[in-house]
Amino acid sequence: MSNSSSIRHFLLLALADTRQLQLLHFCLLLGISLAALLGNGLIISAVACGDHLHMPMFFFLLNLALSDLGSICTTVPKAMHNSLWDTSTISYAGCAAQVFFFLFFMSAEFSLLTIMCYDRYASICKPLHYGTLLGSRACACMAAAAWASAFLNALLHTANTFSLPLCHGNALGQFFCEVPQILKLSCSHSTFRKIWISLVAVCLASGCFLFIVFSYVQIFRAVLSIPSEQGRHKVFSTCLPHLVVVSLFVTTGTFSYLKPPSISSPSLDLALSVLYSVVPPALHPLIYSLRNQDLRAAVWTLLRWFKKH
Repeated sequence: MSNSSSIRHFLLLALADTRQLQLLHFCLLLGISLAALLGNGLIISAVACGDHLHMPMFFFLLNLALSDLGSICTTVPKAMHNSLWDTSTISYAGCAAQVFFFLFFMSAEFSLLTIMCYDRYASICKPLHYGTLLGSRACACMAAAAWASAFLNALLHTANTFSLPLCHGNALGQFFCEVPQILKLSCSHSTFRKIWISLVAVCLASGCFLFIVFSYVQIFRAVLSIPSEQGRHKVFSTCLPHLVVVSLFVTTGTFSYLKPPSISSPSLDLALSVLYSVVPPALHPLIYSLRNQDLRAAVWTLLRWFKKH
């Protein structure tokens, strides 16, 4: 038995047992991370440099790209390092930092996805009031609120998680430091605090999710009342990518954190964590850029500029 005061490092889950598979996982993670860095970097550059993209939807998309870059840079580099050098350790301080930044960027991402849903709702259901509801000042305040609330949420959960006494070793069943895996190491007499940590996260996520559901119910009601089939198709083409992104993020993340212990297994936990922490940052640029003609044109213009210079 060990306690948190004697723990100097944690043992992360190895992605593979053989050296060949470890190198394969390193190459896969490298490819995914490079795709995420390139895609999100292009979106940030295109929105920042394109004057015609200085609109609320693209402003929030720029913030979403920043959160995607932060989240994948928090977890993937350490996993790549461990696969390349055949190790599985992470320091206690490094684990705490990884938990904080991962929660920070994931919370910001969920908040930004919720705000983007409000942007879609305002543009479709309240088009005459769109300029008032989502002016430059309002957009800046909403983005600041998303990042500030994410910081407070990450700080609260990190402080509470690492203040729990750990009595069940230091081996984590995940390739990065994740709150549910650390809670499994805590002592049995800290059950109430573990429930409280989970309850706060569930309440915050449920509030955002209910708002998204309510907004999309109103959006689809408004879309179905549009007489023109072309108009309905245009609205659906702007809303469906966001709905796909939200569904993937919410379903995999919620199931990963709230699944019953009876069906938990290292392989299932690993697959779920990859789906909600590694795959979305690489897919978001593809989903949004392919479905938005203005953004796609701005990205191609930027690429041609880089080619000339």
